[in-house]
Amino acid sequence: MTESLYPLRIAAAPISWGVCEVPGWGHLLDARTVLAEMAALGITATELGPPGYLPTEPGVSRGLLDGFGIEAVGGFLATVLHREPERALELARETVAMFAGCGAEILVLAAATGLTGYDTRPRLTGPEWRTLVTTAAAIRDIAAADGVRTVLHPHIGTHVETEPEIERFLADSDLDLCLDTGHLLVGGTDPVLLARRYSDRIGHIHLKDVRLAVVDEIRSGRIEYSDAVRRGLYAPLGTGDVDIAALVRVTRTAGYRGWYVIEQDAVLDTGASAETPSGDMRVSLDYLSAVGFVADSAPV
Repeated sequence: MTESLYPLRIAAAPISWGVCEVPGWGHLLDARTVLAEMAALGITATELGPPGYLPTEPGVSRGLLDGFGIEAVGGFLATVLHREPERALELARETVAMFAGCGAEILVLAAATGLTGYDTRPRLTGPEWRTLVTTAAAIRDIAAADGVRTVLHPHIGTHVETEPEIERFLADSDLDLCLDTGHLLVGGTDPVLLARRYSDRIGHIHLKDVRLAVVDEIRSGRIEYSDAVRRGLYAPLGTGDVDIAALVRVTRTAGYRGWYVIEQDAVLDTGASAETPSGDMRVSLDYLSAVGFVADSAPV
């Protein structure tokens, strides 16, 4: 290994290929196509995508991943935490059982509003917030019993989105965060400053780059979040306005040795089966290499 290259645990996620849990999000590529494109890029680990994207039988999903030489990292679960907690707990049990059966290690939890999509969100009452925190802790315990670690994902259009909400959650809960550079910046939080301030609470990382010109359109109310994604809100790493290199260096210096999941949320045109984002993913991988970071399984 050369002195200028440092290994990272790099993974991908199906959302970079337009695979999203939101109904009507866009054209949905099948799992084999997505996994084959990941493998062709040399990617050896992935999050699992929304519930139901891969086969619900863990052994079948694990066999599918193994066939492409890809390891399961974990996955995203957006569920309502602030009311009817038993529904959230039951969904968490099902999801965690599937993750554990695939050999995954991380449950990335988001505090969904109960509305479709991420364009609007109502305000929570004090009791609803307390239920959210309690439910998240109960899910953490369910996951831990199966050897799966839970992190809370501050996410646009959820009940933990803004910097004050993130700080409130960190004060009220002992769950660590999924630091998503894109959702943090869109929600008004500097991801590098957050990483410095709460370095001991970073449990997982999603690497996104963001075009601030499009963020400004969201903040001004000219477009909604889903439209912003369609208009190129998220950019390949190194081509947007997030200091990805600084974020990686800050977290590594603080001792973080977990996954760096490259996520460039995408929407594929309906019916455009030939359209895939592998080129953007290659740009992101090349950027990380250019600034001194490579996948830990890559020969250097």
